[in-house]
Amino acid sequence: MNELIRTLTQTWGPTSYEEGIRGVITRELDSLHVDCRVDALGNLIYCIRAPGKPKLLLSAHMDQIGIIVTHVDKDGFLRFGAVGGLDPYKVLGHRFVFANSTVGVAAVESKEHKTLEHLTLDKLFLDIGAASKDDALLHVAVGDFAVYAGDCVQVGNRVTSAALDDRIGCYVLMEALRAVVGKDLNYETYAMFSVQEEIGIRGAKVGAWGVQPDLAIALDVTAWGDTPESYVLDIALGKGPAIKVKDAGMVATPVVRDLLIEAAKTHGIPFQLEVLQGGTTDAAAIQTIANGVPTGVISIPDRYVHSASEMVDLGDVEGCIKLLVAVLLK
Repeated sequence: MNELIRTLTQTWGPTSYEEGIRGVITRELDSLHVDCRVDALGNLIYCIRAPGKPKLLLSAHMDQIGIIVTHVDKDGFLRFGAVGGLDPYKVLGHRFVFANSTVGVAAVESKEHKTLEHLTLDKLFLDIGAASKDDALLHVAVGDFAVYAGDCVQVGNRVTSAALDDRIGCYVLMEALRAVVGKDLNYETYAMFSVQEEIGIRGAKVGAWGVQPDLAIALDVTAWGDTPESYVLDIALGKGPAIKVKDAGMVATPVVRDLLIEAAKTHGIPFQLEVLQGGTTDAAAIQTIANGVPTGVISIPDRYVHSASEMVDLGDVEGCIKLLVAVLLK
């Protein structure tokens, strides 16, 4: 089991509370002695200086999806809303953990719902084992955030865990930085570990304005099409990184998309082309700042996205690292 992947996925960090994961990343990369800063919104940005060369911004987001307490009833049960894109059927029956380590189980109003059909979040509640409202309020309050309590486990050459979206992208970016520091790069390279992606790609917009890049590449997970009766999507685990063509928020800039394809072909890295009908990434925000930024995406195929047990293939992860390094050293 890769211990860094385990640490990244098991560190508590919903949207706007990314300081824990930011601490993990800074401790890991401190030995590289690369310039870094944290902006006012919380983005962590590293820079490998190369004066006179084009500025390339790389981005992977630190935050994970979660829930927020909206009400505590007289019996101590918690009502909650989504922080990011949560499907009710993925939430039901799973454990959530708060910053203070309080754990609750997501359950449904059983009188109302015998099947998953028409299930909505407002029919779910969180049971933290409290005997009353006063008891519950000793542990949680309205406005508190919680995230999936999902273990990180290796199964064959794959890893399953909560928060692989996008801690696995953070891992790829960290490992690529380790591989290129001290080498001759084609770009002045900025590596941004962004905040608040899950509620509207907010951090990337702020961070990109601060960098003013000449081009950009985002690193994030994508959906899958290789399980029974799954999405109609030509993406599978184990077939390499996915180079984005389009998603619901952007069309990848052709020159950057082709740069990634050329690098993959030149270095013999298997890859897939991604056309995603829903969702988007930091790239959509970065692409539209200032006068516009040519932007592409390297995607990691990820089964069961936004669940407590997402799954990625370690070969795909390694391929993403190799592809990113190939672009930087090309």
